[in-house]
Amino acid sequence: MPEQTGRPTLLYHLYCGLTAVAGPLVWRTVRKKLQAAGVSADRQRERLGHASLPRPNGQLIWFHAASVGETLSVISLITRLGKRLPQAEFLITSGTPTSAALIEKRMPPRARHQYPPLDTSSPVRRFLDHWQPNAAIFVESELWPRLIVEGAARGIPLTLLNARLSDKSVEGWKKRPNTARFILDHFRLFLTQNEKTAQNLTDMGARAERVQPGTNLKAMSDPLPVDQITLSDIRAQIENRPIWIASSTHAGEEETVLAAHTELLKRWPDLLLLLIPRHPERRSEVATLVEHAGQIAAIRSQEDKITQQTQVYIADTLGETGTWYALCPIVFLGGSLKEIGGHNPFEPAQAGAAVITGPGYFNFAETFAPLIETGGALQVQTAPELAKAVATWLSDQSALDTARLAAKSCVNTQKSALDAIVETLCAQLDLKDADPSSSG
Repeated sequence: MPEQTGRPTLLYHLYCGLTAVAGPLVWRTVRKKLQAAGVSADRQRERLGHASLPRPNGQLIWFHAASVGETLSVISLITRLGKRLPQAEFLITSGTPTSAALIEKRMPPRARHQYPPLDTSSPVRRFLDHWQPNAAIFVESELWPRLIVEGAARGIPLTLLNARLSDKSVEGWKKRPNTARFILDHFRLFLTQNEKTAQNLTDMGARAERVQPGTNLKAMSDPLPVDQITLSDIRAQIENRPIWIASSTHAGEEETVLAAHTELLKRWPDLLLLLIPRHPERRSEVATLVEHAGQIAAIRSQEDKITQQTQVYIADTLGETGTWYALCPIVFLGGSLKEIGGHNPFEPAQAGAAVITGPGYFNFAETFAPLIETGGALQVQTAPELAKAVATWLSDQSALDTARLAAKSCVNTQKSALDAIVETLCAQLDLKDADPSSSG
């Protein structure tokens, strides 16, 4: 356990008190969301610290992530770490049913998923009493004070991996320097996405010798899975029509995408837009936008077929994005025309696509920078600019091939850092292959 400096601050005690009072209300809200998503009662109780699975024997390494992107980003790392430590077992926690469903489909060897405990006393202690992890690795910006303090108090070495903090979050922590220093001092290691985050953590009170700038872990994730049967079926429906993709779009972005598609249809009347809304529950809203744009839609979840009249195919299902990327090498990535932060460009790049983005990709600034610099991605802001970018790649196969190669090259460069991360974690967290007959 790292040497501790400072005592719990008044703000930390206040946080503990407020979360204790608010705990029952938070639990009711969380339970309703899990119920609505069809999560069983036993699994709902995981949020109260009641495990639905037994703790395996031997060394248990715990990864905690927020939701889908963060969870999937650690799969390759866990797989590689599992090869490095063949006796180790793994626990993955994440808070959303979507992430739980996707992780089950891509579960690494010797791993299991649970929902994390609410950050209040009893759930946290029940969780830690049961799982007794030998190391805890928090992904990106998952700073839950009680979970961190309780875990470190039990001698669990903690790491903040792929650390990323928004400017707003950093400024908020800087206004509470004593509390920030108290929380951060419980971590043995910080592996950040970039130099900026490393400097921010140091400025917030993290010990400089524990902070190591690195790269974005999402760049090292395995390619998204492709369903070959679905791929063949959709290809047969599309036939030889030109196609482009708008993926992970948010409210306020589809209007720009559809306006660009309207312009592109003038030059390519048989052009098909495959539209993947980030939140599938928005399917009706998106279908209405397509209708208002004067275009004809087919909806994946309604088992609509793509006909010659279909101009927009709304792919509103989970877990099929990799299949859609395999269809087409031109991908506009949403969450970027609005101030949302963008989404992971390495997912389409790994599938062999060239990427188009809006300007609001600040959550992936260090990822997009080399892509744009090398020509693997283009940045647009308006519907005419988006239409022009798509048109360039639709009409010039050589330019498209060059962009695709540049994007893939960026991915391969980033992936080379994965082994270094594994070795750093093993060294800093004292992770060694252990006797499987022993428990935490």
